[in-house]
Amino acid sequence: MEEMIMNIVKYDPFREFLGLQDEMNRLFKGVVPAAANREDMLGGAWAPKVDIFENKDNLVLEAELPGMTRDDFELSFENNVITLKGERKFEKKTENDNYHRVERSYGAFTRSFTLPHTVTPEGAKAEFNNGILHVSLPKREETKARKINVIGGDAAPKTIEANDKAKPAGA
Repeated sequence: MEEMIMNIVKYDPFREFLGLQDEMNRLFKGVVPAAANREDMLGGAWAPKVDIFENKDNLVLEAELPGMTRDDFELSFENNVITLKGERKFEKKTENDNYHRVERSYGAFTRSFTLPHTVTPEGAKAEFNNGILHVSLPKREETKARKINVIGGDAAPKTIEANDKAKPAGA
């Protein structure tokens, strides 16, 4: 008598989705270029990476602009929107160059960021060094955090006003 051996296979409910994904990829192959991704289709071929953070006195924007010079971009501030616009150009070294692969991105870009009303363009500073744009926008005085001293025990209570002058309560 012949003995039958069976393997135990763990059931994976998502295995069917992988087959569906392969079918969808085959369906759209040729319709959408292989090198295209979502960012390329929505906003252009390239956009610089940007970090925006704040410290005690300023809101800071830092953008990576590798291979660019100061003349390759412009920076503007209007209605609390800061806009960085420019173009990174592909410069072929000589006509005899035959590139086998170009992975760096090139082209025109525009990045706009709506900033909170707590910042002001008055006193803004921008520096461009080693391919990094560093923009510092000061916070409005009335929005900066203030320290409030609390006095306990027998001392008279003290109130801190907006102009940072202390006066006794009830005065």
